[in-house]
Amino acid sequence: MRMIISTIAATAVILALTGCSAQSSDPSGKIVAVGAENQYTSVIAQVGGRYVDATSVMSNPNTDPHSFEASAQVASTISEASLVVQNGLGYDSFMAKIESASPSSSRAVITAQTVLGLPDSTRNPHLWYSPKTMPAVAKSIAAALAKIQPGHKAYFAARLEAFDASLAKWTDALAAFKAAHPAVPVATTEPVADYMLEAAGTKNLTPWALQAAIMNDTDPAPQDVAVQDALFTGGRVKVFLYNQQVTDSITANYLKLASQNHVPVVGVYETMPTDGYTYQTWMEAELTALESAVSSGKSTERL
Repeated sequence: MRMIISTIAATAVILALTGCSAQSSDPSGKIVAVGAENQYTSVIAQVGGRYVDATSVMSNPNTDPHSFEASAQVASTISEASLVVQNGLGYDSFMAKIESASPSSSRAVITAQTVLGLPDSTRNPHLWYSPKTMPAVAKSIAAALAKIQPGHKAYFAARLEAFDASLAKWTDALAAFKAAHPAVPVATTEPVADYMLEAAGTKNLTPWALQAAIMNDTDPAPQDVAVQDALFTGGRVKVFLYNQQVTDSITANYLKLASQNHVPVVGVYETMPTDGYTYQTWMEAELTALESAVSSGKSTERL
């Protein structure tokens, strides 16, 4: 992954953390919680409700998450949290470094990778696109919050139940898409939405090696490039999905090929768009864009 922690930033983080310790709540009595990515913060806020003050480390949909640099301010925010939720699989490895620099026995850390029991060798870190991820993470969040504030356990349990129920619209739509468009062929750049594409029953024809190369900012092998090019020029795919937050000359070339060959495109995101979305409505919007591309040839480059 292209996660870059500069020496200067790392030094600032360590200096900022000296002597810091996690606090159980802010002055209002709310639990201070942090989501490494704002999609996790959305879930924290929904489960925690009025008893939680949740903030995000990464929330800008116009920023490449892989090149995110942790600052002293980020370190201070994490050091004050009683609950931290992160992705794992190396995607947000800077979180572990900050947490280690400011250890606290009272801080609960939930890592989606651990919750799902995934090995470090799991090749696609974009776990939030899987329908299995957030129900499991939300359950862990509710348990952690109840441990911090036992008196509100029933409240957190009720919020968890409501959150789980709210995911039905997305999961039902995935099932409907799969039934209506069995094994519809698609092409991608990075494996950002691959878990959702799998749940929707699509057939991703882009070589994994090419997806991994673009994700890790390395040059794809010529043979994989040739295969990918042929997906467009040969009319073999119904839609092209690309990482809207990370565009370069390779992505630009595929967008051009898609346009020339009348293949609709869908932009997918690594962090949740901030224009009024919740985690659920974001996932629903991505699937709606996919449906529009397949059914009517409509492109949705931005949500």
